[in-house]
Amino acid sequence: MVIFFSSVQSYIKFRSKSIATSIVFGGKGIGMRLENIAIILVEPQIPENIGAAARAMSNMGLSRLLLVNPKNCDLYRVLKMATGNSADIVEEMEFFDSLEEALGPFGHIVGTTARTGSHRPAMTDPRRLAADLSPVADNNHVAILFGPEDRGLSNEHLRYCHTIATIPTASFASLNLAQAVMIVCYELSLAKSVPSEENLPRLANRFELEGMYEHLADVLLRIGFINPQNPEHWMLNVRRFLSRLPLRAREVRIIRGFCRQIDWYTEQLEKFRTVQEKSSCPDSKSM
Repeated sequence: MVIFFSSVQSYIKFRSKSIATSIVFGGKGIGMRLENIAIILVEPQIPENIGAAARAMSNMGLSRLLLVNPKNCDLYRVLKMATGNSADIVEEMEFFDSLEEALGPFGHIVGTTARTGSHRPAMTDPRRLAADLSPVADNNHVAILFGPEDRGLSNEHLRYCHTIATIPTASFASLNLAQAVMIVCYELSLAKSVPSEENLPRLANRFELEGMYEHLADVLLRIGFINPQNPEHWMLNVRRFLSRLPLRAREVRIIRGFCRQIDWYTEQLEKFRTVQEKSSCPDSKSM
């Protein structure tokens, strides 16, 4: 069942009652570690939205804000919205030229989108996302991505994500950037009070995963498993499959070990074929 809300305020009021009920029943483990969660704004265009997003984060107890290739980051306009303690978040903001660089140290990545389809299936909503991230964030750094105001995250951005989240709305799906950040951060903040069932160990970070995917793509092309005309399309399915599994660094090394063995075998096969072709050719001296 999907419940629609007429405003951000009504959504928050509903969730306060829901989480309070959850706390009564209790659980295992510790709650959400907000210090391990970062908000990443990809190519934000309006300085006031950056400031309002920082203010929403400060209200809900999050502190790490990353900006990827911001189109306009006029600090005067940013700080007009980032009042009080949120100014500290603005002062500590991290800037990156590319999303791939920004995501390097993160073990779990969430993309947010209002547009869904075959290439971007909505896998969760803020409520379930907060519950799912609680055990992950205990030992891992988590990044939550928000796209540009006019078009949101692209398919290229979303290919890095383990999970895709969307915020249910009544009709018009697009929310203001800061509103979307507030709803997600609010859910995360409430989850801090709810003990998780279990805690996941350290997962492979984005640097390790991207190295694995590049190695896989090279091997799968070599053995003819994916179409060389459009390898990224086929690799997207591989990424989605493996993103469902919380891969640890050791497991990534095992997969790359498989790839190295396939590399070795194909090289030996190519050498054998070369020897066979030379032996089947007539001796030039007999001609």
